[in-house]
Amino acid sequence: MDGSVGDSRKATIPSVIKEEVIAEGKWVKLEKTTYTDPSGKTRTWETVKRTTKKHTSSADGVAIFAVLNRTLHYDCLVMVKQFRPPMGCYCLEFPAGLIDDNESAEDAALRKLLEETGYKGEVVGVSPAICLDPGLTNCTTHIVKVNINGDDPENIKPKQKLDDGEFVEVVLVPLNELQKKIDEMVKNENVVVDARVYIYAMGRTHAKSKPTELPVLKS
Repeated sequence: MDGSVGDSRKATIPSVIKEEVIAEGKWVKLEKTTYTDPSGKTRTWETVKRTTKKHTSSADGVAIFAVLNRTLHYDCLVMVKQFRPPMGCYCLEFPAGLIDDNESAEDAALRKLLEETGYKGEVVGVSPAICLDPGLTNCTTHIVKVNINGDDPENIKPKQKLDDGEFVEVVLVPLNELQKKIDEMVKNENVVVDARVYIYAMGRTHAKSKPTELPVLKS
């Protein structure tokens, strides 16, 4: 039953009562979360959390929305493709990583961009901390917008600085045909696209369709 108009039940403010660790590994832990719902009833939830979040950080990590600008080239979105064991296949994603202790989102983004792609860029925008899969985890991230000057000599032949065990392929896709190229990759390769990447591609396609026309609904 919808607890809005016409609901005689007294609404309460949902809140977490306690959190109990069920299992913990090096990177993540599983907790049983006890909470009260809007009707005042006590319930439990299984929650996954990272063990790596620093108290000084505003979010767990960053995802880098990096655009490569080069003379006489279309602007390209810089993405990465890597095998993700939980998915059992390759995933197409924004460059991303965890924020270190006492590190800003901007510094973390530039560090991870250099490590994963070899590019050096300039931060031009940072999102607030946003959730990723709130029905499963409290993990949050900042989307950091970075512009890359592809004409800069240090960005002409970028060299990745990957850690041992990291295998990351850099993927450049022209922004003017982003969704088309992504759809081709999905069709021709065993790859799953990160939701943030695909929703951005869909948004660009939608914005370019008929941005100045008011919609007319069919009766």
